[in-house]
Amino acid sequence: MALADQTFGFFIPTVNLMGVGCAKETGTQAKALGATKMLIVTDAGLNKLGVADQIKKLVEEAGLKAVIYDGAEPNPTDKNVHDGVKVYKDNKCDGIISLGGGSSHDCGKGVGLVIAGGGNIRDYEGVNKSTKSMPPFLAINTTAGTASEMTRFCIITNTDTHVKMAIVDWRVTPNIAINDPLLMVGMPPALTAATGMDALTHAVEAYVSTIATPITDACAIKAIELIASWLRPAVANGTNVEARDRMAYAEFLAGMAFNNASLGYVHAMAHQLGGFYNLPHGVCNAILLPEVCAFNKIACPERFADIAVAMGEDVTGLAAVDAADVAIAAIRKLSKDVGIPAGLSELGVKEADFEVMGTNAKKDACQLTNPRLATLQQVMGIFKAAMGAPVSKAASV
Repeated sequence: MALADQTFGFFIPTVNLMGVGCAKETGTQAKALGATKMLIVTDAGLNKLGVADQIKKLVEEAGLKAVIYDGAEPNPTDKNVHDGVKVYKDNKCDGIISLGGGSSHDCGKGVGLVIAGGGNIRDYEGVNKSTKSMPPFLAINTTAGTASEMTRFCIITNTDTHVKMAIVDWRVTPNIAINDPLLMVGMPPALTAATGMDALTHAVEAYVSTIATPITDACAIKAIELIASWLRPAVANGTNVEARDRMAYAEFLAGMAFNNASLGYVHAMAHQLGGFYNLPHGVCNAILLPEVCAFNKIACPERFADIAVAMGEDVTGLAAVDAADVAIAAIRKLSKDVGIPAGLSELGVKEADFEVMGTNAKKDACQLTNPRLATLQQVMGIFKAAMGAPVSKAASV
């Protein structure tokens, strides 16, 4: 997919710990970063469950101090970030631990950006707007979806415009990422499904990206294979540690793929739904994914044929464009099997908002690497197809 005259980088945290029980190394790793007092950025739910206190104890056992900030909302806002900055400064912290899913990690990254460079988090929207390195940063993941624990992406909602700001900056990549499946066994089925479909979206969009490389291809395809095999078991039984472990690897591989190949219109459009309606990101991605794939398939049918095979489908003897349809059908079936809502209409999305959301989606950084160019009317058509009516072909006209 990549052009011959382009050069490519590969971004990933310096240290990545994976496997059952690896979170026990949190204190040792935090100490190795050279910090003395860590701000633990998390959400109210994980704090209430005592998970944040478990991590705090590990940090303190290593001889460091820690304070908990649990203000990360499901779609973290600029206010969440600046509230976290205040806690960091008031407690004289010198390092950050983000604990949770994408919301906690993104909020923590926002805090780090402002601590390092000053100003408002809104100043950092776009690509590589920072000029100073963040404080020592360790990200502990509790979901198998966003991969924010290891990416250079940070998504923060602007509370004035209700638009999600896409911050893409190599300096927000955490120094250390920890993926312990034992921290994921408590995820309820609906969250497991949504985050798993988010990971699938990352892998699919990265694989068909205009800047995909052999390295990102390998990560994306393996991620798709794992998700196709293990998401259903993880949703069916959250205490299935093997399924949790495989999904942890899948989301990390998908993160490696999109962190370097970027994404496409699924995310560009899902960001608008999250900003406008405060909807769950993974659910929005899952509903939009097959519709965007239907729109994109004519740009790279061979790539979608590869996705069909990775999903476990037999496409022997089929033309690439027909194999692409098989891939899209497999995605729809997986989404249905794990209980994703059938359409955006079930989430309260209004057709009257399509134009403004479509306009904003066309400005989102993620759409830049979508394999097929889209007009505003086509983006609006994809939104309409995703409402739940059987008109998916509308996105392609």
